[in-house]
Amino acid sequence: MSMHLHHPSLSLNGKKKGKIKFRNAEEARRARDLDESWKDLQKKWGVDEHERKRKRALAAAPLQGNYKLSVPPGRSTAHIPSLNSGDGVATLAPAKVYTGTKVKGIATMHKSNAVPVFSDEEAVEISRMRRG
Repeated sequence: MSMHLHHPSLSLNGKKKGKIKFRNAEEARRARDLDESWKDLQKKWGVDEHERKRKRALAAAPLQGNYKLSVPPGRSTAHIPSLNSGDGVATLAPAKVYTGTKVKGIATMHKSNAVPVFSDEEAVEISRMRRG
């Protein structure tokens, strides 16, 4: 759904290139001729890219080593105790409450914009702005 926001290198479709567009038919014909001559040259010398990669992969030495999927000893603990530093516990801070007399209340100007109201005139102005 949001893949249009990602960089093309994060594509899940591989590294496919799009259709090649040429300026004119002459360039398209020249590109086809070059591609055909390149393939003929590869055939002449016996170089097949896919086959070469496959042979190289098959000729590679297998991985050596003692690989186990089991959990090593000492890591299978069910519970790891917390560190007890001996200090006291933290208590809940008291709630912050306004105790002054300057602010009469809080009004909502637009959407969820909370605005402090200092006088009755301001409250009337804010209410008129909200209604149009």
